[in-house]
Amino acid sequence: MTNITQNKTVIPMLDIKAQHGPIKEEIKQALKDILDSGQFILGPNVRLFEQEVASYYNVGHAAGLASGTDALYLCLKALDIKQGDEVITTPFTFIATAEAITYVGATPVFVDIDRYTLNMDVSKIEKKITLKTKAIIVVHLFGQPADMDEITELAGKYNLKIIEDCAQAFGARYKGRHIGTISDAGCFSFYPSKNLGAYGDGGMMITNRNEIYENVNLLRNHGTVAPYRHRFIGYNSRLDEIQAAILRIKLKHIDEYNRNRRKLANIYTSILDGAVQCPLEFQDRTHVYHQYTIRTQERDKVAAILRENNISSVVYYPVSLHMQEAFNYLGYKKGDLPESESAADEVLSIPIYPELKPEKAEYIGNVILKALKA
Repeated sequence: MTNITQNKTVIPMLDIKAQHGPIKEEIKQALKDILDSGQFILGPNVRLFEQEVASYYNVGHAAGLASGTDALYLCLKALDIKQGDEVITTPFTFIATAEAITYVGATPVFVDIDRYTLNMDVSKIEKKITLKTKAIIVVHLFGQPADMDEITELAGKYNLKIIEDCAQAFGARYKGRHIGTISDAGCFSFYPSKNLGAYGDGGMMITNRNEIYENVNLLRNHGTVAPYRHRFIGYNSRLDEIQAAILRIKLKHIDEYNRNRRKLANIYTSILDGAVQCPLEFQDRTHVYHQYTIRTQERDKVAAILRENNISSVVYYPVSLHMQEAFNYLGYKKGDLPESESAADEVLSIPIYPELKPEKAEYIGNVILKALKA
């Protein structure tokens, strides 16, 4: 391994400025063109971005939305999930996944996670299915594709809808297929920290089902079918024209960005495997490492030593959703979902972004290794 001198400059979790540099002039020109055009809402960049994403994923439809949360919410609405229904999902994710379920009046039903993938444990899903269960929201956490074959089989057996939460997994693949295309609909977030990130909020829904697209397309724009003609009560959830232009530029580089993330992940794993639980790599899946998340019972010690060495780290997520105050009404108690609770006590995400230098990744890995041996 390369030995490098400790740098007093903080190594961040993400360096958006480093990614911006090479595409800065192209973005400046795109913004100038938009300002000159005077079109800011549902303009040509939104339409083109939707077409380009649909082509990238080889799906029939893509709808640009205001956020990844809205993508989940409007998909649930489009699938007629409503009050009294239950939707199965994971407790180990960002709250938006479960929030969207509550927005339509349905009840989130949490299934514990697999210890090694940190995704839903598919062996535990069936026992949570009831007559009220109408859908499953699958989360491809940190960029790791979930077990879609088993989930699809269960959904078929019980006539359930599937929504894929791909907020952290743009470009990930499962058995050669892009995640987001193995279900009724795939939902994406373009929050700035994501693999494909805007310079503000943004989201998208992709689908091959015409009726889902048509419903989401109307829902995002006040139920509008013609100027000042509204088929039903809708919402205001439109991807901004400026964000779409930025995302169009970045989309051209997404596969390169993801390859760089995977190279950095390989460096980390080569150093840390055996000392901590590293993310799993499956031969039939392409993990895109939105986060590189290790797991160790010495999490707090490692995080402290990283801070001492000016290296950032973050705990995603310190409290499982079933233990959040916001979901007290569901009646879960400590010990109900032990794998998720244990993960919350042990996971630590370390810097990984396309512009991180390999020697920096080696340095970070070796700092962690040294901390564990101390």
